[in-house]
Amino acid sequence: MADAVLAGDAAKELDELGDLLFQVYFLALLLEEEGKGDLGQAARRCHDKLVRRHPHVFGETEAKTAGRVLENWEKIKAGEEGREGIFHDVSDRLPGFLVARKLQGRAAAVGFDYPTLGEALADLASELDELSEAIAAAGQPAPGAEPDPHVAEEIGDVLFACVNVSRLARVDGELALRQAAGRFRDRVELAASLAEADGKTFSALTLAEQDSYFDRAKEKSR
Repeated sequence: MADAVLAGDAAKELDELGDLLFQVYFLALLLEEEGKGDLGQAARRCHDKLVRRHPHVFGETEAKTAGRVLENWEKIKAGEEGREGIFHDVSDRLPGFLVARKLQGRAAAVGFDYPTLGEALADLASELDELSEAIAAAGQPAPGAEPDPHVAEEIGDVLFACVNVSRLARVDGELALRQAAGRFRDRVELAASLAEADGKTFSALTLAEQDSYFDRAKEKSR
């Protein structure tokens, strides 16, 4: 579904929405057969949760900014039955970028956050410096070797800091990374096509020659 949305393919979106809808109906039917609930109850719970968590829309609470809406939303979620601790209901089974973003959001809800995007960016720069130092100390790993634990830790810190910057910039890091990966794929394929048009095999070129075709592909794709 995400790929279809990013591609702007309406026909594919409809197809994927149908697959999602099938899963919802199917799982609701299993619950109904077990006597544990049905689709109507699921819809009612969704309705009630939306109303409860958006008092600025359905109630008397004032929230004039998106930040205030999110702040209220987190406070309401934290006060719901069964939710304890700062990092309530953050599943480790989510994709890494989403786990990081959710943990940072929970921490921000209790005031543990950088006040500005600039400070988060400075933290990212600091983490990059620490990664550079770790790589310099560890050296180039041999093919097939286990990763250096310190380098792995610092790479994790850099990625976490990068997610924080994207969060404060109001950018979905997961979607941004997908888009970057898509651009890379398209440009490499175009670079290979440009080389082929010149009678050359992309894989047989030197890195400098490949890079030259890649730059041409970037210009053509803009």
